[in-house]
Amino acid sequence: MDIHNLRRNYGRSSLNIKDLDINPVKQFDKWFKIALKEISPDPNSMALATAGNDCQPSLRTVLLKYYDEDGFVFFTNYNSKKAKQISENSKVSLLFTWLILERQVIIEGKAEKISKAESLKYFSSRPFGSQLGAWVSPQSSIISSKSILLSKLEQMKQKFKNGKIPLPDFWGGYRVVPKKIEFWQGGENRLHDRFLYEKNENGEWEIHRLAP
Repeated sequence: MDIHNLRRNYGRSSLNIKDLDINPVKQFDKWFKIALKEISPDPNSMALATAGNDCQPSLRTVLLKYYDEDGFVFFTNYNSKKAKQISENSKVSLLFTWLILERQVIIEGKAEKISKAESLKYFSSRPFGSQLGAWVSPQSSIISSKSILLSKLEQMKQKFKNGKIPLPDFWGGYRVVPKKIEFWQGGENRLHDRFLYEKNENGEWEIHRLAP
């Protein structure tokens, strides 16, 4: 299939340093609130890149569940491939792709487990089926058929039918503590606007414009 002409010119908006908040998390919050209004579904979907000891990068889509000055939080099975890679190498990257808005956000930092109390608070807010799913799936493991999962799901329904579903000890959250955050706004003639926030030796954020 010949797709070399599959392209569009960006020009919805531009980005200047005077438009940016000095705090990248506050700048992210501004953009995210716009994404919430204009992108459906899943404006909180993000690509998570990890690499373990073998240095082979892995990439998958996860959901951002909350963020604050401390970082960006997602949840997973602690026995999953991503979790095993994070245990070997905590350096990760996140990518938000909001092409309807002609925007991207790239976050580089370190992933660290959140507290059990934080994980429990979020787990308790999940729908009943999602709570069961956390118990059922041996995430990233090879299975012979989906029927194994469906059978275990019925077992879990019976096991927890008379009470609250407890937090699995193998499930919880990670917080990505940012070291760099880049904001990308598409521009005409591929002259995109890119601004990089990077922490200096004093732990303060510096802003640099990058060539597209």
